[in-house]
Amino acid sequence: MMQTFKIFRYNPDEDKNPYYKTYQVDVQEGMTVLDVLNEIKWKLDGSLTFRRSCRHGICGSCAMTINGLNRLACETQVKALGGGTVEVEPLRHYPVIKDLAVDMEDFYKKYEAVKPYFIAGTSPTDKERYQSIEDRKKIDGSYECILCGACTSSCPSYWANPNFLGPAALLAAYRFVFDSRDEGMGERLPILNSRHGLWRCHTIFNCTICPKSLNPTWAIGELKKKVISEKY
Repeated sequence: MMQTFKIFRYNPDEDKNPYYKTYQVDVQEGMTVLDVLNEIKWKLDGSLTFRRSCRHGICGSCAMTINGLNRLACETQVKALGGGTVEVEPLRHYPVIKDLAVDMEDFYKKYEAVKPYFIAGTSPTDKERYQSIEDRKKIDGSYECILCGACTSSCPSYWANPNFLGPAALLAAYRFVFDSRDEGMGERLPILNSRHGLWRCHTIFNCTICPKSLNPTWAIGELKKKVISEKY
């Protein structure tokens, strides 16, 4: 079935303004949006730029805005989008490098700022650092983040304040703050409790658009309670 795809195009080195270009693609049963982009790239227009890698919803490279929602192109079945024109755009509120590829440098800086790694106050021994099954379950729904950037792109607080850490970074903070083996709360507290930290989240729930069905809004709420309990 021939279907129309309206693709965002912009090359800052050549174009004065962004524009949309339409392509007709013969969509077969089971094709994803990433399959369509590959068809365009390989057969219709080699100048189209986008990111892709694993094709299995693991790497997060192909996150983009499809029919107004942030999704992974490799997991989005064209058939599930219904008939009519499919509009494909880069993730919003990130600088566009070219076409559907955006600059994620600031996103990763925010992620790095929350110290997304295990911090131990004691020296390692010849034994593993055990934790109970109950403690292990507390970090479910946080370590599965693939850093695709879809949640931060959809966050109105981030739109209004680019210095806000954003939901992805705060979800990473939750993963370590609530790990019973981690002892880095003292280092993370000033970062989380800062002017541009977790209090900039206004619980709008846009970040629950997560392609992996994670809930950064809930995690940020738990962090707020944790920070208050640590200070008072």
